[in-house]
Amino acid sequence: MTALIWVIVGLVALVAGIFLLTRKGKAHEPAAQTIRTREFDHELAREITPDPGPTTWTPTPHHVLELPRSYGQDRLVLMARDPFWLYAYWEIAAAKESFQASRGRRAWQVSRPVLRVYDVTGVEAFNGGNANSYVDIPLSADADNWHIEVGNPDRTYCVDLGRLMPNGEFVFLLRSNIVTTPRATLSDRLDEEWMWIEDIYRSLTRIHFGVSSPLVIEEMKERLGVAPFGISSPEMVVGRGRDN
Repeated sequence: MTALIWVIVGLVALVAGIFLLTRKGKAHEPAAQTIRTREFDHELAREITPDPGPTTWTPTPHHVLELPRSYGQDRLVLMARDPFWLYAYWEIAAAKESFQASRGRRAWQVSRPVLRVYDVTGVEAFNGGNANSYVDIPLSADADNWHIEVGNPDRTYCVDLGRLMPNGEFVFLLRSNIVTTPRATLSDRLDEEWMWIEDIYRSLTRIHFGVSSPLVIEEMKERLGVAPFGISSPEMVVGRGRDN
């Protein structure tokens, strides 16, 4: 009887152990599955998401580079803007220090800036005193560029920047390069070997001279005394040379 009881107790313990082991396995299974699911999601996201690459750098306002207003050197640059206007810009550095060193700081304050514009047309070597003529243009105290109206096409100019003293003395500071204003009309240079060919004439009429084609023809007719061969217009008769 005692032996039977022990057998029954052993069977009950075995069944209980198997039951507990089964429950324990089922209790751990969702956690393991969750871990595997998370790993899969992580790997899947890593494969689908494109690599953004290196981060682009966006400059902030304090990184934006700007051209300096001055370069700390003396210069006076003159340009021909068109047949009637010049343009000059300048910077004064050592020239100002030299002026103040020789005449004093007060001399700079009581004097005023002036552009002296020289007409040096036909002058071989301009030295400041052999110009055809000159004119002084008073400037504002803080000016560093100026538009100069000369009104004369096909002329050569040079400009000096200086200070005009109260007694009328002009003190030189800087001198510009020499420029020539362009012509305002057609060139008067003619090639004696030029031949009036119909195709060349047609190509010329496609060039924008700034005036109408009939005016160009009339001006050329007056200079040459002949009309282009094979060309006619309501205001022009094909003619011969003046001597014929």
